[in-house]
Amino acid sequence: MADKTDRRCFLARGVLGAVGAGAVLGSVEERTLQAALADGAARPSQGEPAQPVTDIPPGSLPLGKIGGVALSRLFIGGNLIGGWAHSRDLMYGSRLFQKYNTEAKVFETLDLALACGVNTIQLDPACWGPVTKYNQSRQTKIQTMVCVPLASDKNEMNDAIRRQIDLGATFVYSHGGVTDTHMMNGGGVDAIGQMLDLIKAQGVPAGVGGHSLNMPIECEKAKLPVDYYVKTFHGDRYWSATPVAGREEYDWMRINPDHDKNHDNMWCNNPEETAAFMEKVEKPWVAFKVMAAGAIPPRVAFRDAYRNGADFIIAGMFDFQIEEDVKIAIDDVRRTRKRKRPWHG
Repeated sequence: MADKTDRRCFLARGVLGAVGAGAVLGSVEERTLQAALADGAARPSQGEPAQPVTDIPPGSLPLGKIGGVALSRLFIGGNLIGGWAHSRDLMYGSRLFQKYNTEAKVFETLDLALACGVNTIQLDPACWGPVTKYNQSRQTKIQTMVCVPLASDKNEMNDAIRRQIDLGATFVYSHGGVTDTHMMNGGGVDAIGQMLDLIKAQGVPAGVGGHSLNMPIECEKAKLPVDYYVKTFHGDRYWSATPVAGREEYDWMRINPDHDKNHDNMWCNNPEETAAFMEKVEKPWVAFKVMAAGAIPPRVAFRDAYRNGADFIIAGMFDFQIEEDVKIAIDDVRRTRKRKRPWHG
């Protein structure tokens, strides 16, 4: 099933052209951001007509389904809107992203995403503000995959889920970090099963998120009624990756001197084992952190994720990255139609 990638897909004020001319030297991402700042794309949109892009190749961004709901094989992540993007030891990174992603810029970005065939955004509940306003102002709305903190108390969990449903969540799943913490502290899967039942009772697809491979292993072992998994996946061939000897599966939410063993630079310690296990899982897999928070180029990251079994990819994207990322996703899905893990969803 596919949705045509409309030629209305644009990059505001010709940012892509500026990047193409200057991306030979230095970091592509740095050059792209510099170009966006130089030509004014970092300022709030004043409602100027968008410049059409003429080099979009004919084609489509493939769709899949989770719980009967169609969503694009690539969708946008909300961390860049929320301002808690991983930036290693660059302490100003998250604030810079917040300053760039004004409400007007978020609207512009979502317009662009939808025009390019990206029909879903992943959200932390704290990011609802501009997205709610956007959907209220548009005839075509963007779907939302929203994470909620896992709680053992049934009433607390149900209230958290209901709040997201009332705001318009299309999909609801457990927050990855909180789920990891719960399981690493011996919480077991009962609370996860209870959460899934409560989400399903609201009539939306229910998922489980996590960074640790232990999450899907334990859920599958317990035969929980998971509609989809949201699990990290990325390789380690980038300069800031923690050396193999120093890697640990750790509770990154716990506040102690060892909480950041991997120095905020790795979210999938065992990609080979993850791919091997997920090959046997007959449920949709939404992969996130596939670019290791900007350390791996999308041309490499998307290909590896799709090839190794991911059915959908969440990618944090600024407005000036969307068109190129969609082109890459279209190409990579086509090239990986024959893979060891069947497509699910």
